[in-house]
Amino acid sequence: MEPAPAPSGKWSDLRTRLLSAIVMVGVGAVEIWLGGTAFAALVVVLTGVMIWELAGMTAPWQQVSPMVLAGIAAAALLLALILPGKAALVLLLAPAIVLATTSRRDQRLAAIYSVAIMLAGFGLVGLRNAGGTTAILWLVAVVVASDVLGYFAGRMLGGPKFWERISPKKTWSGTVAGWIGAALVGLGFALSGSSWLLVPLSALVAFAGQMGDILESWVKRRAGVKDASSLIPGHGGVLDRFDALIGAVVAVMVLGLVAPIPGLFGG
Repeated sequence: MEPAPAPSGKWSDLRTRLLSAIVMVGVGAVEIWLGGTAFAALVVVLTGVMIWELAGMTAPWQQVSPMVLAGIAAAALLLALILPGKAALVLLLAPAIVLATTSRRDQRLAAIYSVAIMLAGFGLVGLRNAGGTTAILWLVAVVVASDVLGYFAGRMLGGPKFWERISPKKTWSGTVAGWIGAALVGLGFALSGSSWLLVPLSALVAFAGQMGDILESWVKRRAGVKDASSLIPGHGGVLDRFDALIGAVVAVMVLGLVAPIPGLFGG
C-alpha cells in the first residue's frame, strides 16, 4: 500500500502542528497539575527562551547577546518570584534595560515587548498560586479555543483581513470565531460551578490574546523574519506559540484576576 500523499496548500502544516501541539499539551498538563516549583521552573525557562528569541530577532548580528539576555531574564524572573513585596517587580525590567541600551533594531519596541513577556511569566505563576489549577486551565482553554477556532474559521471562511499590514493571514472571520470559542469555554466553566462573569471575561481575554499575536507579528515583520525561531516544528518558536498567552496573561493581570475573586472559579 502506498503511503497517503502529504497534505498540500493551506492545510500542509496541519499534521506537524497537531503533533507538536500534542507534545506541548502533554508537558503543559503535567506541569499545571504539579504546580508549585515544577510549574514555576517551566515558566522561568520558557520566559528565558522567549527573551532569547526576541533578542535574536532584533539583533541577529550579535552571537552572544541573546544567550546572555536569556540568562538575565530567567534570573530576574526567578528572583522576582522569590523575593517578597512589589519591589521585586522592578527586576522584571532588567531585560528591557539591556534591550533598550544595546545596538539592535527597534530598541524601544523590543524593550516594551520584553516587559510584556516578563510580566506574563510573573503573572502566570501568580495566577496558578492564587487561583489554582482551575484558573490556569481556564486561561489556557480560552487561548487554545480562540487560536484553534480562529485558525479553522480563518482558513475555511476567509474574508476581510483583520489587520493585513501587520498580520496578513488573520481574518475577521477567524477573529470573531476566536471570541465565540473563548466565550463557550467561559460558559462551560460557568455551568461547572464557576462565575458567569467568565463568559464575557473569556471573550475579552481572548481578544487580548489576539492582540498579543498581532504584537508578535509586528515585531517579526519589522525584524524581517517569518518565525521567532525554529524550536517547535510546525509552530516556529516559543514566542510564536505563546504570543497569545502573553497578551492574555497581561490582560488578566490588568483586570485584577491574579488576586482571588470569590466564586470566580467556583472556590
